[in-house]
This record gives sequence, structure tokens and C-alpha cells, in this order.
Amino acid sequence: MKNHIAPFLPGPLRKRIAPDWQPKPVVAVVRLSGVIGPSQPLRGGLNLAGVAGPLEAAFSAKGVKAVALLINSPGGSPVQSSLIYKRIRSLAEEKGLPVYAFAEDVAASGGYMIACAADEIYADESSILGSIGVVSAGFGFTGLIEKLGVERRVHTAGESKAMLDPFQPEKPEEVQRLEALQKDVHDYFKKLVSDARGDRLKSDDPELFSGAFWAGAGAVERGLADGIADLRSKMRDLFGKDVKLKLVVQRTPWWRPGGGVGASRVEGFFERFGAGFAGEIGDGLIAAAERRSLWSRFGL
Repeated sequence: MKNHIAPFLPGPLRKRIAPDWQPKPVVAVVRLSGVIGPSQPLRGGLNLAGVAGPLEAAFSAKGVKAVALLINSPGGSPVQSSLIYKRIRSLAEEKGLPVYAFAEDVAASGGYMIACAADEIYADESSILGSIGVVSAGFGFTGLIEKLGVERRVHTAGESKAMLDPFQPEKPEEVQRLEALQKDVHDYFKKLVSDARGDRLKSDDPELFSGAFWAGAGAVERGLADGIADLRSKMRDLFGKDVKLKLVVQRTPWWRPGGGVGASRVEGFFERFGAGFAGEIGDGLIAAAERRSLWSRFGL
């Protein structure tokens, strides 16, 4: 009886009435889901600005013993992936808390980079992990504009300012420059994974940093993950059956994907959806196609 009423008593009184009482361990849970990149009206994005608040709240939660990350992302912006990774590691070291990552459908490319911020990574048997590489994709429209009789006019101050213009023929020297840039980003990604995973990583696998990806068991075999487990079961194994899982979320404005009418005030509606609204719709449709292509690469 004393232990049942202990949580509702003031500290000094609790110590006198139920000195042996201990609060239930708390694990703060943060969901990191979606394509990694900037957020704008009509297009969502997983980025530091959007997750900084929930991360701070998770690591500062009362009685928290660990932070768990639920990751479901096919990747996206390498910069935002790196910023989120660094923020998680900074908070973990500052608060002295362990971090556990759980891959859902996919934790690939930038999504896997974020997972590496955890001390341990777990996955479902059918989760997809890996894709440690860098990609740049686009279209060339030179044949199209020639058929349409359109003349492309570009004037720059700086010989590389119009590099890789999709309306002009591709130049070998510009492709070489892009590939050099991609190599720098790829080298950073490889080092981050190697440092984070340490001796657990089977670094002698020639496909490991090729951009290839694997299902749960294959990821564990290569050291990309520590085991097959779900969030609830693993946290109960580590912290006992009384562990309390506390989901930390950030309320999303109604005009962003996933938002609701009650999630934000309506002030600024006309400023945000003014003359540029049609342009935002067009950008949103393009962004949606890009997001769809990222997910579909992993069969999702």
C-alpha cells in the first residue's frame, strides 16, 4: 500500500513513509521518420530544426535512464543527417545517458548515419539498413529544348557558376568536380560509421561502403546492427518489466504533412500562403516525387 501511494507524496514525506520505494525507470522515445531535408509548406522533412526540441526534451526528461530512437528513413540531406547525429551525441555525452536506435522499415543512407549516433542499433528481421554511399541524380533536357526550338541563355560571373546546368550538355570536367565532392562526403560518412561501430564492424567486407544495403540479419552479420529486437522487448530486458516508455513528440503545424488543425495557431496564414502558394504546390509535387523515389528504392 505504501509503495502505491508513494509516487503522489512530497519527497520528504515519501522518504518517511516508503523509504524503499523507487520510481519506475523511464526511457524517452523519439521518433525520427521521413526523408531527411528541409521543411517547407506542403512538404515535410526530417531535419535538425524539427527534431532539436524533442531531442532536448527526451534527454532532459525526469527520471530518464536512456533515450531510444525509432528510425524510419531512406536518407536525404547529408548535412542534416550529420547535424542530427552530432546533436544526439552531444546530448548523450552531456547528460551521460545511453542511446539505443531501432530501425523500422528502413534506416539507410542518412537514416543509418543518424542510427550510428546510438550506442547500440537494433532492427526487425525485415528492416533494411546500410546504403553507405552518396548519390546525385537529375535530368538532362538538352534534346528536349532543341526539339522545342528553345535557346538557352546563361550569363555568369564565375566560370563554374552554371556547372551541371541540366539544359546544357554535360561536360567531363564538371562531372569530375562533382565526383570529387561526392568522394569527400563519402569519406566522411565512412569514417563516421567506422568510428561509431568500432570493432563491431566487419570492415573487410568489400560491399560494406559500396552503397549496398541488407535486411536485419545481414546487417547484424556485418556489424551494422547489434541484434534483432523491438523497442519494448529490448527496453524491458535492459531496465525491467516496469520500465516506462515515454514518447516525446513535437506538435506539427496543420499546414505541414502530418499536422492537424489544432496543432498550431492560424496567425500568419495569408503571409505564408500568399502569391507564392501556387509555386509551393509545384515544389511540393516535385518534392513528393523525390521522396517517393527514395522510399521505392528500398521496395517501400
